[in-house]
Amino acid sequence: MPLLKTKQALSSMNSGQVLRVEATDAGSWRDIPAFVDLTTHQLLTQDQKDEHYIFYILKGN
Repeated sequence: MPLLKTKQALSSMNSGQVLRVEATDAGSWRDIPAFVDLTTHQLLTQDQKDEHYIFYILKGN
């Protein structure tokens, strides 16, 4: 579910905007970076705090 919501959020943003994603699904740790690698977006940071996975993604073209 975090990946789907990330895709939806990015589709409604303008290029150059940054999306903050916070998830509790451990699968997002691998899924979100893998998705970003296949797109024009850029993963700025990826962090884990307890059971929370936090990502900052720069929207590409």
